[in-house]
Amino acid sequence: MTPTEAQDRISQLRAEVARHDELYYRHATPEMPDYDYDRLKRELADLEREFPAAALAAGEGSPTQSIGDDRAQGFVRARHLMAMTTLENTYDEAELREFDDRLVKLIGRPALDYTVEPKIDGASISLTYEEGRLVRAVTRGDGEEGDDVTVNVRTIRGLPHRLKASPEGPPVPERVEIRGEIFLRFDEFNRINQEQDDLGAERYANPRNLAAGTLKQLDSALVAERRLEVVLYGLGYCQPSTVVSSQAAWHQAIKAWGLPGLERVTRVTGVDAVLAEIRKLDTERAAFPYATDGAVVKLDDFGQQREAGYRGEGERARKLSPRWACAYKFAPERAEARLNQITIQVGRTGVLTPVAELEPVQLAGTTVARATLHNRDEIARKDIRVGDYVWVEKAGEIIPAVIGVNLARRAPECVPYSFPTHCPACGTPAEQREGEVAWRCPNDDCPVQVRRRVQHFAAKSGVDIDGLGEAMVDSLVAKGWVHRVPDIYRLRRDDLLTLGKSVAKSMDKLLAAIEASKRAELWRFIHGLGITHVGAAAAKDLAAHFGGLERLAEAKFTDFIGEKGESLIPGIGETMALAIVTFFNEPRHRALVSDLLAVGVQPVAPEKNKPTGTALAGKTVVLTGTLPTLTREEATARIEAAGGKVSSSVSKKTSYVLAGAEAGSKLDKARTLGVTVIDEAAFLALLAGG
Repeated sequence: MTPTEAQDRISQLRAEVARHDELYYRHATPEMPDYDYDRLKRELADLEREFPAAALAAGEGSPTQSIGDDRAQGFVRARHLMAMTTLENTYDEAELREFDDRLVKLIGRPALDYTVEPKIDGASISLTYEEGRLVRAVTRGDGEEGDDVTVNVRTIRGLPHRLKASPEGPPVPERVEIRGEIFLRFDEFNRINQEQDDLGAERYANPRNLAAGTLKQLDSALVAERRLEVVLYGLGYCQPSTVVSSQAAWHQAIKAWGLPGLERVTRVTGVDAVLAEIRKLDTERAAFPYATDGAVVKLDDFGQQREAGYRGEGERARKLSPRWACAYKFAPERAEARLNQITIQVGRTGVLTPVAELEPVQLAGTTVARATLHNRDEIARKDIRVGDYVWVEKAGEIIPAVIGVNLARRAPECVPYSFPTHCPACGTPAEQREGEVAWRCPNDDCPVQVRRRVQHFAAKSGVDIDGLGEAMVDSLVAKGWVHRVPDIYRLRRDDLLTLGKSVAKSMDKLLAAIEASKRAELWRFIHGLGITHVGAAAAKDLAAHFGGLERLAEAKFTDFIGEKGESLIPGIGETMALAIVTFFNEPRHRALVSDLLAVGVQPVAPEKNKPTGTALAGKTVVLTGTLPTLTREEATARIEAAGGKVSSSVSKKTSYVLAGAEAGSKLDKARTLGVTVIDEAAFLALLAGG
């Protein structure tokens, strides 16, 4: 490569990497997998080293000399007391050995002590505690200053707002910055995506992007609705600085103060032991309930860390990355598969979502035959064509996604894909709303949308009509008996009996379940309406405040948000309030409420005064595993009826863990923390006053 060619390539790579940095850090919507991004940035760094004159001629501001910038509009900026850096990445064992060689020569010892930690794929955060009290939570930003997201971080369950002084642990510092990662567990990510499916909205790509995007929401009530979690592992500024002297001791201090720390940290000696531990971690991480994309290796001794220093130190005012730590990232597992067809799914709100129908292929231990294509723009950007051989990854180790095309195998007959201009279900011309990437079917009477709305309303998280499953709903809509949700309550026995032979008994059960649902809890009706952003928890808050469907439908924005922007209803912020008011401003939705009441629906409002004399009043219960006779929804309802609260995560504040068969990591954590574990029999005894 000539110097001129190098300069052109450097300029091209700088622009490309900067664009991907903007998408990743500021918008949490990366277009490229981490592995491919790291390769681009490595190519840029190698060229800048090999051709320094060309790099200089290309201008200043190389992304290799910065750590990205996640600062966004709408947030107050806050400076870190100590610079918040990033880590150098490697996918290669030889490079890890070179990392060790450099430190061995610098420190002057033949074998160094390291800690090996799982690298959780989330959004970086720095928490400041003063006199043991949480005073600030700040994103990494540009390393020097970030966005103050304290209000959002305070909604995270399991994060104490005050450090616990422990006789076994080190003293609580006067002032300390504790660094960590905000993340979402797989089960919560799946729950949120199920809500997206119910809404007919586009699914989120992976837990990391969703966690980062949620952390930057301006509506803290919406943040609270999504169960973000935090894990802490790093030390920034600390006064006094002599609290602990090693990385291993720091992890122990985090837990002694009652903070959520890493569950798996290993201290080893020598690079061979480090590599063995990384390989072990790679096999174990498949069972972790959250996404991990590598292992973090750190010099254990803080004195040796100070001796090694930071890349960028002395060359410029800004530290870039520690020389005493690196991230060994696991290469993503990919598979190549032929794209046989692109199908379009129609959601409850009319969103048209493209799905890749693949020649079945093995990926990460499972057979994959379908993968998400996200939307029309993504298909065009990646130039994905039917008949192509495409690369498939499990985004965030959950959802199969098409990430690119093997152009070397493209056949001449593969032509650019034309996204449908009409709804495949009803033929209505598709529309794109201003500011959205999704295309929608605007026809409210579209049979697929009708089916999805009815299914959502009748589901267990809705009014819970037993017997009104997907197949039955399909039949009722196809017959023309159900066009809107209130039509469920107008079904006639004589019509239902025509669905087949020997159906009288099952149809009678269905009609009985429909009749019983007229007296379902108010929050179930609210959730069943399918209002954007309103999940089950928010529906319960709305039910408790308004006490009736009509009152909720008539509410104005000022009934939710005060003059100073403050929330007037716990759990309901500006974003959710606007979605609720917008929903009921549509005449068809107001008519929906009126029609439901006209057919005899009488939602049961929650009691104003919760029970106080029961054994579960004021208690927090975590459910795990499968109970012998009760479903999770039934157990939750009984706990809440007794004045208790159900939480998704175990902490020292948990009163009971109700465990059934095949209980998972929550049971292990309960035993570790000494939380009382009960089975279904003990639970029923508590409810009965035993």
